[in-house]
Amino acid sequence: MRPHHKFWPARLPHAITPPATSLWQNLAISAMRYPDKPATVFFGTVLTWARLKAAAERLAACLQSLGVTKGDRVVLNMQNSPQLIVAHFAILRADAVVVPVNPMNRAQELKHYITDPEAKVAITTADLAGELAAASNALPEDQRLAHLIVSEFTDGFDRDAEGHDAPPAAWRDWLLTRHSLPALAGGRVHAWKEALAFDGPLGATTVGPRDLSVLPYTSGTTGLPKGCMHTHASLMHNAVASSLWGSGTAETVALVVVPMFHITGMVSVMHAAVYAGATMVVMPRWDRELAGRLISRWKVTSFTNIPTMIIDLLASPNVASFDLSSLKTISGGGAAMPQAVAQRLFDTYGLRYAEGYGLTETAAPSHQNPVDHTKQQCLGVPFISTDARVVDPETLREVPRGEQGEIVIHGPGVFQGYWKRPDATETAFFELEGKRFFRSGDLGWMDEDGYFFITDRLKRMINASGFKVWPAEVEALMFKHPAIQEACIIGTKDAYRGESVKAVVVLRPSYRDLVTEQQVIDWCRENMAAYKVPRVVQFTDSLPKSGSGKVMWRTLQETESCLPVN
Repeated sequence: MRPHHKFWPARLPHAITPPATSLWQNLAISAMRYPDKPATVFFGTVLTWARLKAAAERLAACLQSLGVTKGDRVVLNMQNSPQLIVAHFAILRADAVVVPVNPMNRAQELKHYITDPEAKVAITTADLAGELAAASNALPEDQRLAHLIVSEFTDGFDRDAEGHDAPPAAWRDWLLTRHSLPALAGGRVHAWKEALAFDGPLGATTVGPRDLSVLPYTSGTTGLPKGCMHTHASLMHNAVASSLWGSGTAETVALVVVPMFHITGMVSVMHAAVYAGATMVVMPRWDRELAGRLISRWKVTSFTNIPTMIIDLLASPNVASFDLSSLKTISGGGAAMPQAVAQRLFDTYGLRYAEGYGLTETAAPSHQNPVDHTKQQCLGVPFISTDARVVDPETLREVPRGEQGEIVIHGPGVFQGYWKRPDATETAFFELEGKRFFRSGDLGWMDEDGYFFITDRLKRMINASGFKVWPAEVEALMFKHPAIQEACIIGTKDAYRGESVKAVVVLRPSYRDLVTEQQVIDWCRENMAAYKVPRVVQFTDSLPKSGSGKVMWRTLQETESCLPVN
């Protein structure tokens, strides 16, 4: 028994035995059990479980006809939509590995997600297809994509939808505009409807729990993003455990707005819902008025989010007109929920906001607050089947309760290691009491009740509204600007986002007085995902450096941290 077991939900075991099957079987079983039940709702268009399975099987057969075989990596670059779910499970049904990519990434960033996993096939939406094709076309011939499957958003909903289910007016051009298919050098581009109309044979599935299922990428203190090798077993465990933790059943109605390319939306929302046969009300991105209408219209019972969404929803002038009475569980993470907002949520709606914590490497939840015993601004307790400790980051010995150290995690949701990076894998793990623990890189402490709290980071990282921004990656992209001689990325306080990105830049002598801070920001917007773009650029004559010539980023960060909140 650990201290937190005193507060453990009485209905749940401390550990579970998940199904020893592939993730595809969860969809197949839900389709068999609930063939005519809504699996997804997208701007009023309902896709049943039977139709979802059939679409995934047709796309899987198409993928096999394009040469995708067991273990091949397939890029999936989409905003939230039913097509994303179909494509994700089609890749799994083809016995291949999903490489989920943030749809905010631009061509310069996308190259790595093609070359590192050695992907030859990608699936995307028409608004993103140009960037993906441009990334592939810029690569050497032997590293390019061979096939690109492209969906329009309107492949998933009725473009004439009206009323509460209609897209926000500001989104209509984005969602309804039809795009021409891009040119793919040395390869073929296939329309979504063409791919789903494929009538060739579908081969048997042979993957099992130990086979790779998903290769999500995470960045770090140095170098390019690294692929996290997750098996069917690691995602299966956390999908089942997430469903159980949130009292998930086939009658659950989940609002799906956290991105499903991200490990939380993928595992704790999408895979958990597929396992339970729940209904997913899908939003492609956040809009507080649409969210309020959808919760009211579809009687949403479960809402996983990041705290800024709740802050925004409660700030709506129409919040009193939204019927939020159907909500039973509301949870999230990525950033701390302000105590005043959590209290208002409870006082007004009787909802306790249950914060959680996890990483790409842990298949999302490694910690979660029990719904009936939440602590505010707290990571929660170690998740089902999970052992988490706080250790001295130097000696790797466990520290007493109440003392700060590095949070380390052991459990079935932990990944196998970094793709093609045995050196990074070795550094990320160590053994304690005969168990293999993953080093989170986050500093925290555990209270007397066994609840974990985060205090700082060992890793250099900026948390902007739940999006992790790794300074080394942004710096590497900025160095491609011809005017930039040196750049150091730090975090700056932001009253709404928690943190934002700031760039301290030294210009090349020949460009001084010719380039403005705003021009640098504009260039960044064109060459990197929006959440990575510096909100502030500060020019300086030189960066502080150590005796060995390394940029002393911590000095800049400490100076910035003393400034008032923006």
